[in-house]
Amino acid sequence: MQNKTTFIRWFFVIISICIISLILWNTYVFFNQLKENERDKMQIWAAAQEEFQKVGLGDGEINKIVLDVLQSNTATPMIVYTHREDSYNVRNIVEKETDSIKLREKRMALTKKFSSEYKPIEVTYKDELLQTIYYGNSPIINKLKYYPLVLILIIVFFFLALYFFYQTAKSAEQNRLWAGMAKETAHQIGTPLSSLVGWNEILKSENVNPAYVTEMEKDVDRLKTITERFSKIGSVPKLEKKDLVSETRKSFDYLKSRSSKLIDFELEILDEPVFVALNPQLFSWTIENMVKNSIDAMKGEGKIKITIESGSKYALVRIADTGKGISKKNFSKIFKPGFTTKKRGWGLGLSLVKRIIEKYHNGKIRVLKSIPGEGTIMEISLLLYS
Repeated sequence: MQNKTTFIRWFFVIISICIISLILWNTYVFFNQLKENERDKMQIWAAAQEEFQKVGLGDGEINKIVLDVLQSNTATPMIVYTHREDSYNVRNIVEKETDSIKLREKRMALTKKFSSEYKPIEVTYKDELLQTIYYGNSPIINKLKYYPLVLILIIVFFFLALYFFYQTAKSAEQNRLWAGMAKETAHQIGTPLSSLVGWNEILKSENVNPAYVTEMEKDVDRLKTITERFSKIGSVPKLEKKDLVSETRKSFDYLKSRSSKLIDFELEILDEPVFVALNPQLFSWTIENMVKNSIDAMKGEGKIKITIESGSKYALVRIADTGKGISKKNFSKIFKPGFTTKKRGWGLGLSLVKRIIEKYHNGKIRVLKSIPGEGTIMEISLLLYS
């Protein structure tokens, strides 16, 4: 199935390239044909101009056909340089300059430009060079010159739109899949969890050591929290006015009590409450994921510091560790699903964190600072409750 999909994809890519190449080649041929026609037209005009010089010098009557030919060219921009008079006359060119010296300089510059487009045509009479005709592309050729570029841009935008549509559809499908799996996981955990609650009540009545029962209740509550988290994935969670300081402390205390003694935890928070719109279950999941990532980066030994600051609009939560750090090129990659530097890992932790903070809480998460071999500081910003 995968090979078939790859074949179809490459088939359409090759066909598209062939179509683009054919269009560009035909445009190139058409453009050259127009230039040849322009050259032939100017050769006829130059011949008429030469005939006009002959008739004029001989004081004869001007042939009507010659005059018609001279007057018919109303599109091709040209400059006729008369050698005897050392003068430049223009046709089909709009000039706004009034100063005679600057006007002559501009006409001379135009002759150089026209010479690069077409070879000038010389008008002679009795072996005497009378005029040199410089001419450029007509307006229609100038417009056609940019046609391939416009066409390529249209095609590029078309493929970008297709790619965006494909990626959006693929992302939506993946989101539905993960949401379905998360809800099914919550459902599957719910059944044995209900049983554990019942067994815990029985243990209470059997005069079991209360300390054991208390620890079991903590783990049962923990499972309830996990179940609630999974059940919220894929649906819009309810945000409440919560104290960010208090909620962060809860997650901090839980993680500290269940982590290795080799991890030095430090909490630097404000004395007064900081209120934000928060979903406590999802926020605690965010903190846990980030702290666990830090522990993995430090290989189970080091220091983790969580700080909270409050500004005029945003509350900032920073998590710093003394781990291996992140290279700058991976600052944005670490939040993409599937990206991981671990030998064992799905690369879903930080992508889930980003989804929780940015999609559900309208906040921001970023790598504030990271130095390979020294550590990383991650920053979460949340709007203050108003």
